[in-house]
Amino acid sequence: IDIPTFCHQPFVDPKGACRICVVEVEKARSLMTACSTPAAEGMVIKTTSERVDKARKVIIELLLANHSTYCPTCHARDKCTLLKYARRYGVEKVRFFGKRRDDEADTDMESIVHRDQSKCILCGKCVEVCRQISGAEAIDFKYRGFETQIGSAYDKKLWETRCINCGQCVNGCPTGAIYVRSDVEEVQKELRDPARKVIFQTAPSIRAALGEEFGLPAGTIVTGKMVAALKRLHPYKVFQTDFGADLTIMEEGSEFIRRFTENDHIPMFTSCCPAWQKYIEHWYPDLLANLSSCKSPQQMTGSIVKNWYAKEMGLTREEITVVSIMPCSAKKWEITRPGCCVDQLADVDFVLTTRELADLLKANNIDLISLPEENYDDIIGEGTGAAEIFAVTGGVMEAALRTVVEILEKKSLPKPDFVEVRGLQGVKEATLEVAGHQVNLLVVSGLANAIPFLDDIRKGKSKYHFIEIMNCPGGCINGGGMPFYEKMETVEKRYKAIMDDDKQMKVRKSHENQAIQKLYKEFLGEPNGHKSHQLLHTPYVDRSDVV
Repeated sequence: IDIPTFCHQPFVDPKGACRICVVEVEKARSLMTACSTPAAEGMVIKTTSERVDKARKVIIELLLANHSTYCPTCHARDKCTLLKYARRYGVEKVRFFGKRRDDEADTDMESIVHRDQSKCILCGKCVEVCRQISGAEAIDFKYRGFETQIGSAYDKKLWETRCINCGQCVNGCPTGAIYVRSDVEEVQKELRDPARKVIFQTAPSIRAALGEEFGLPAGTIVTGKMVAALKRLHPYKVFQTDFGADLTIMEEGSEFIRRFTENDHIPMFTSCCPAWQKYIEHWYPDLLANLSSCKSPQQMTGSIVKNWYAKEMGLTREEITVVSIMPCSAKKWEITRPGCCVDQLADVDFVLTTRELADLLKANNIDLISLPEENYDDIIGEGTGAAEIFAVTGGVMEAALRTVVEILEKKSLPKPDFVEVRGLQGVKEATLEVAGHQVNLLVVSGLANAIPFLDDIRKGKSKYHFIEIMNCPGGCINGGGMPFYEKMETVEKRYKAIMDDDKQMKVRKSHENQAIQKLYKEFLGEPNGHKSHQLLHTPYVDRSDVV
């Protein structure tokens, strides 16, 4: 049964704020909100009736009476829930008139997430997502009555707040009032400049979701077609971030082994999620020493492209433009972090989300579905199954275990599957016996779920040795730049697609990636060595003074 809703969101407690989900309950005096009314034995419910449909239509009209209706430039476009319901309930004109909000959109280019108050229907979904999923609490309701709006404290721009740029508020917004800054035009300029050597890198999660933007079912793997589509844009090369993910495991795995054996700042946190990096810098700076110093796979790939691959090809850093295709809006912020550039030249120049990549392809009349399968370019086009599962919650942990356990136990794992850390649950715990030691593991997705564990660590009460934290529920497959969806089933299908793809990979352990072995032999030396620390590790910043 499809009951309309604006304010409902998976992983978030129901609020009943938008009222569009009202239903008729037999013997009840008034209509009840379906999302927040508990079902009871013997309850008779009408999810559609003349009374229900009339109420829903009036609610939609009232929302439209104070809503910008210039749809062609709206970022929600065909995904606008308000437009969908207006059509469903036959709203052809609005009967209510009066004062309207004409707030200017916050499009400050320093902000990754932009806001347009004229499109906001005050459903409050973004507020609850920011509180209950990300734990950042960067926005809330402010002012009263007709002047009510959603924003940050002291009317600050989002980039001036504790916003972690995760984009989950964007995924939740039903009307396009919140959206991610687009860099499509800038990338187009780079592609059309004959002097630029544009190199694309694609994150593991993109292959399981890009097809949705072209009408394919959720969970359809489109790796080969995606590569073919990118090559139709005529870049210099197309690489995959899986290479950087395998490199991350070599560095992060080695870092964990050293810390664990020396009991140095244990537990160790993974550092792949930039939203998590920014969160801990704001809220738990006293625990920064526990955060792995490794850059994310995106940044490692960018660094290797500009500092090693460029020389191999007889190019300079200045000639290359690295464009990342990422599931995450926070990746746009990450490329500006301290330690992610050399002599003021960034390792990664632009980030496009999955949705932006679809826009770029469509703008260039490239039909993903009709294209043949093509391969990534050598050598940074090589990756393993361990790298691919970085896309899901528990994937970084499992990838690390596939390497760490083999190194510590000094023997090969015949079946490198650690099912203990798999699944879409927000919190997963496991204990493994490794080389005679008990290793306690924790995997968290949805940053708000991590707060009690972080508080315990702060108090010295934690039992864990290794902790993976990702901001987005389910991991990168549910990132703030991924295709919009209505049902959790979509995320489940993306998860299954990634895990199934890992099973059929010929190489499933990062340390067995021959391209990675070549890189260490010819350039880096050894994991966690001097050159690795120069190029593949990053400092962190105490941001606790930001309100």
